[in-house]
Amino acid sequence: MTQSIRIPRRTLLTGLGALSLGAALAGKASAAADPFASSPFRQTTDAQWRTRLPGLSYDVLRHEATERPYSSPLNDEHRAGTFVCKACDLPLFLSAWKFDSGTGWPSFFRANPANIATKSDFAIGIPRTEYHCARCLGHQGHVFDDGPAPTGKRYCNNGVALIFKPG
Repeated sequence: MTQSIRIPRRTLLTGLGALSLGAALAGKASAAADPFASSPFRQTTDAQWRTRLPGLSYDVLRHEATERPYSSPLNDEHRAGTFVCKACDLPLFLSAWKFDSGTGWPSFFRANPANIATKSDFAIGIPRTEYHCARCLGHQGHVFDDGPAPTGKRYCNNGVALIFKPG
């Protein structure tokens, strides 16, 4: 026996209206909270990115590709300095936050929270958290909950998406 639930039309329409208003307000709040919303990097076309970035960097930053593990010279970078987004030069990580995860990609236990944004990624069939540069939206890598103290996070980054600036 199948039972149906009856919802009065007025209740349904009121509820849908409240949901729509909430979604609209949330969208305005998040846009206002995005300090990079008017960045010229957000207006750059795919063709412009292709000429601006070398092959694999373009594929990773603009189309979420992944470089081969152990292929990045940044794995062996241990000097003091800052790792910045290769597409727009935004500082993402300090060298003090880098650690050897044994994965073959530059890994960090902390990121500059103002300069990183995240989204859910189901590309390989399981949920992961992808992170990207907040200014240019360039893909950097994925964050996992298996990193060292004090955060327990592992920001697993594509080396071709970063530039190291000593100092």
